[in-house]
Amino acid sequence: MMMKIPYYPGCTLNTVAKGFDVSARESALVLGFELKELDQWNCCGASFPLTPDNVMGLAAPAKVLANASSEGDVVATLCSVCYNVLKRTNKVMRDDRDRRREVISGFIEEEYEGGLDVVHFLEVLRDKVGFDRVRGAVKRPLKGIKAGAYYGCMLLRPFDDVGIDNAEAPVIFEDLLRALGCEPVEFPNKIECCGAHLAMGGEDIVTRLSSNVMASAAGSGAEIIVTSCPLCQYNLVKSRERMMEEGGDLRIPVLYFTQILGLALGQDEDILELGSGLHDIRPLLEERGI
Repeated sequence: MMMKIPYYPGCTLNTVAKGFDVSARESALVLGFELKELDQWNCCGASFPLTPDNVMGLAAPAKVLANASSEGDVVATLCSVCYNVLKRTNKVMRDDRDRRREVISGFIEEEYEGGLDVVHFLEVLRDKVGFDRVRGAVKRPLKGIKAGAYYGCMLLRPFDDVGIDNAEAPVIFEDLLRALGCEPVEFPNKIECCGAHLAMGGEDIVTRLSSNVMASAAGSGAEIIVTSCPLCQYNLVKSRERMMEEGGDLRIPVLYFTQILGLALGQDEDILELGSGLHDIRPLLEERGI
């Protein structure tokens, strides 16, 4: 019987990042398990409240967690922001009795005490499937592709609350890329912020930060950049477009890690949404005979 893991897609993967969602679901099936979408879910809020008295900000993610707890003892997600928000909210609901009581009585009106295990799809691949098994399922090895793993900040920090890997020297992305046949490229800015939500009111700051990431990866030899965050993907692509408008020639595709995973596992390229100029890796594949 195929293992089913309760899965929270979140708003972005349900709308503008469908390639991220579909490639993950299809890859899971190839690897012998199913990402089962939660029967009920809502937006996680897209940000974790940073002040202790902002209990309302915990309501949306706490509702997601409460709904998920009725379907199992674990919930997986893909988006770095969703993962960060759900994981940190779960810790509050588990460890802070006063705030938990206020969230339950004042907002969600549903008992939940933080009993879920919130995991990222990367953790599922590492800890439940195993990268050796992933390597064994590869049908189209991406040999020679130099890939820069861009973690950003939401997947790693704060380490005590999130802790998917070593916050200063993570390797989970690189280990997956090696299993797919890629050559991971180390670059200085791989754990730096892209500017995140500052795109709404500080575009110049986002452009500078994201351009630094792009330049850092390119300068270290990366031919593609791989991420797990829709906001990072958006900011990096926009900064690349702006750099090219100003006369640069930076054509590095920015892809979700599940698109690379699906490609290596033999998924149809149309399903992976690789046809867009924003992240079209096909010319590079043709050049390498992959």
